[in-house]
Amino acid sequence: MSVLTPREIVAELDKYIIGQDEAKRAVAIALRNRYRRHHLPEDLRQELLPKNILMIGPTGVGKTEIARRLARLAEAPFVKVEATKFTEVGYVGRDVESMVRDLVETSIRMVKAVRMSEVEAPAARGVEDRLVDILVPLPRREHAFNPLEMLFGGHRPDQDEKAIQASDIERIRQERADVRKRLKAGELEDSLVEIEIEDNAPPMLEVFSGSGMEEMGINLQDMFGGMLPKRKKKRKVTIREARRLLQQEEAQKLINMDEVQAEAISRAENDGIIFLDEIDKVVAKEGGYGPDVSREGVQRDILPIVEGSTVMTKYGPVKTEHMLFIAAGAFHNSKPSDLIPELQGRFPIRVELASLTESDFRRILTEPENALVKQYIALLETENISLTFTEDAIDELAALAVLVNETTENIGARRLHTVLERVLEEISFEAPEKPGASFVIDQEYVNERLSDIVEDRDLSRFIL
Repeated sequence: MSVLTPREIVAELDKYIIGQDEAKRAVAIALRNRYRRHHLPEDLRQELLPKNILMIGPTGVGKTEIARRLARLAEAPFVKVEATKFTEVGYVGRDVESMVRDLVETSIRMVKAVRMSEVEAPAARGVEDRLVDILVPLPRREHAFNPLEMLFGGHRPDQDEKAIQASDIERIRQERADVRKRLKAGELEDSLVEIEIEDNAPPMLEVFSGSGMEEMGINLQDMFGGMLPKRKKKRKVTIREARRLLQQEEAQKLINMDEVQAEAISRAENDGIIFLDEIDKVVAKEGGYGPDVSREGVQRDILPIVEGSTVMTKYGPVKTEHMLFIAAGAFHNSKPSDLIPELQGRFPIRVELASLTESDFRRILTEPENALVKQYIALLETENISLTFTEDAIDELAALAVLVNETTENIGARRLHTVLERVLEEISFEAPEKPGASFVIDQEYVNERLSDIVEDRDLSRFIL
């Protein structure tokens, strides 16, 4: 659980997201409150419920990114789901409980990864032992000793066989020691070896649940426990690749999956974050028919999950009352007050995210640690291409992105992706053929690549 203060959380979010200070403050407080809750007495801890957040704002202004970065800061299980995927019972769609199951699966993967990293050293030793066994196998008797054969005068291990084994044992021991030494020195990394690994794609049955007709898979291994033998498959790979594949198996043997599941469920219940996007799309229109009939039903199905209920998963029951729900929507054609009252009450904190300005676009292009300009410069550096953006080019890119958003559909910062891709299309295409070349992107170059498209409104609707 994060021990950052709200101010530090906002500072971390500022590294990747421009503006939207109100939303950042709201999620920072929500995250810090979860840390505070962990330090309360057990009886009071159970009574303190998270204050769910409703983000209101147009597409492309940072709603999803804020929630995703928040989860990374907290090292918390996180899933993003679209409310439009869910439909009420009787309509084709996903069951609302599936978002909780997805969260638990994410939590399982996170905890398992941590536990496997803790046993990395002993697992590596196990991998080395297996590789030595493959490269210099231990001798096996051609005829296994059977006590029944002794009773009926059959085969007995004689002195000659024992003598042969005794004479070979020192040679094999030396060979194995030499191979182990070369493995440790990394001399055999490119050598090919045939390994036998577990087939991680278990046989599945596809069934349809009776209520929501949601397609789901049943793992036969889970159904029959250990009765079904684990399937094996042989692969011929380099020693380097064999280490990676066998490391997973050896680490898996060293961790206790019961403990992993128990911790994962606890983390999902107490620290999990579910991001419900497009919540405005399930607002029923006044007097609507057809698809509108199911929209209010979706809200009513989501309600018990947000209120707090118990969802059955293949790892056991999972409670949802202490999960943090962050809902988001543009609300172009509806208002938050159009949601059913019970659901409104479960999102007491509401923040409005502002539309991005030309100044915001300019900052988005250059300031964040994952700024688009930095990304393209790094990408082309892999081809030994030097790419430079001038200040007037950045200004022009920001201005054109705002112009296209105003004249077509406003998709926020995502417009910068389409604009930049168009500007750099020719350079990206020819880069492999011009190693060592340098390109300067200035205002003139940007206008040369985009001016005709921007001026032709019909054309810009298709291209940008």
